[in-house]
Amino acid sequence: MQARDRWSAAVIRRRVVVRGRVQGVFFRDATRRLAQQHGVAGWIANRWDGAVEAVFEGGEEAVDRLIRFVHEGPRGAEVERVEIFDEEPQALAGFSVR
Repeated sequence: MQARDRWSAAVIRRRVVVRGRVQGVFFRDATRRLAQQHGVAGWIANRWDGAVEAVFEGGEEAVDRLIRFVHEGPRGAEVERVEIFDEEPQALAGFSVR
């Protein structure tokens, strides 16, 4: 097994689109803080259609924790639906709000 194969097996990447009342309720900042706390790389951004989109890249347990969080969101959020897409990891570093 090559080094890249071992790295890919250890790190997963998920793209999520969160729909509902998720803008203007500190959704992005709360997610950023949690991602940084658990060593998850990626980004989160408001979309033009009122949804929030994010990419989480890291260990499976940490990424799953973020996905569980976005199903509820911070206080004030009303999550109606979460779409989750598996993607190939891209060796991201850090987590940003866009």
